[in-house]
Amino acid sequence: MAATFRDHGFKLDIRRVDQSVAIPTDLDDVQGVMILGGPMNVTEIAQLPWMQQEAAFIKRAHEAGLPVIGICLGAQLIAHALGGQVGPKEGPPDLGFYATSIGIPGQTEIMLSGVPWQHPQLYSCGQEVKQVPPGATVLATTASTKVACFKVGLRTYGFLFHFECDRPMAEALLKETGDFGGRANKSATGLAGELEQNYATFARVADRLAVNLAAYCFPLSRQG
Repeated sequence: MAATFRDHGFKLDIRRVDQSVAIPTDLDDVQGVMILGGPMNVTEIAQLPWMQQEAAFIKRAHEAGLPVIGICLGAQLIAHALGGQVGPKEGPPDLGFYATSIGIPGQTEIMLSGVPWQHPQLYSCGQEVKQVPPGATVLATTASTKVACFKVGLRTYGFLFHFECDRPMAEALLKETGDFGGRANKSATGLAGELEQNYATFARVADRLAVNLAAYCFPLSRQG
């Protein structure tokens, strides 16, 4: 996904705010915000000052009308920052590839243009968005995740799946995540099989999503 945004003329400013890299103090040079995943949970926010600061920054960017894109933990943090509710999944964690269904609102959503109405996506989630923010629209679901993708306002999107991953990243994600302490009930062999079976379709859809976001969500006037 990073390569797609660079190819569309955007400069990337990558910050590991969980490692004491400062969050921007204003929005003057910010063209948009993308928040990725991590092993921590939104329910730990009271113990993580950097996450509190990140949530406040998300809210400011959203209210300013900037594009705000969240993936997995990033999507959950958007939901929390804008008034939704996040908590542990009621069932087993989502780990691996799951059939993802685009609902009726998503079928007419330009950011999902060209995305099959049912396709495999890569998940690694122990928590879920239990309630979307006020005014949000759920765009996609799975059998085990009621909110797989949502939209708030004009340019804020949350994706609970990892479409940012290329194959090495997907392999590393599945390996590093492990099995959520046995709660996901999936073996390394089984996950490798899921990757082999689904990756080609997943990669095509992921590329389309990244191009849609870069081309339609981020204003051309703010490139460079």
